[in-house]
Amino acid sequence: MTAETIFKYFPNLSKEQQNQIVLLEELYKDWNLKINVVSRKDIDELYLRHVLHSLGIAKIQEFKDGAEVLDVGTGGGFPGVPLAIIYPDVKFTLVDSIGKKIKVVNEVVERLGLQNVKTVNSRVEDVPMQFDFIVSRAVAAMPTFVHWVKGKIKKESQHDRRNGILYLKGGDLKEELEPYIKAEIYELSDYFENAFFETKKVVYLPLKFKG
Repeated sequence: MTAETIFKYFPNLSKEQQNQIVLLEELYKDWNLKINVVSRKDIDELYLRHVLHSLGIAKIQEFKDGAEVLDVGTGGGFPGVPLAIIYPDVKFTLVDSIGKKIKVVNEVVERLGLQNVKTVNSRVEDVPMQFDFIVSRAVAAMPTFVHWVKGKIKKESQHDRRNGILYLKGGDLKEELEPYIKAEIYELSDYFENAFFETKKVVYLPLKFKG
């Protein structure tokens, strides 16, 4: 898969956004030789397994200008970096506890010229801010993840969908999501044609508030 496939699914990108998407492959292949942030087998399928997969969130939720989004356990910058390209007027905070991964993300963000990305090298529990949405890619089981991000969601929603978690997950989620009766599951195979997405999902979980 090439960058052209991304443009097929997201046809309204500006020339600058298209150039940023094209540059991703070069940047990650270069950095992966120095610091292994993407698995060896995945680096050759970067646009499928990382970029398009990350952008599955954009098919489920369109972020409004000025929205604030937290990417937890961003690793090499997924899903945060591709989403930040698609939404240049949305503020993204990418957090990871592993310093070398944040170093790579910082370099990628700088080379792409992304002005809407802030990185934090820390555990998410220590991030003091609140956000409209929290995104992530299967860094933990949902109960663990919900515990990590407790208190990080803004109470007031500016989107039609209530503020909460947008989580990229795969496989059978029935048991894991049993405690969450308000969880909504979106099949990415409904949006993307490749067989890779047959078991891939976005889980939306509106967070409850006290008081």
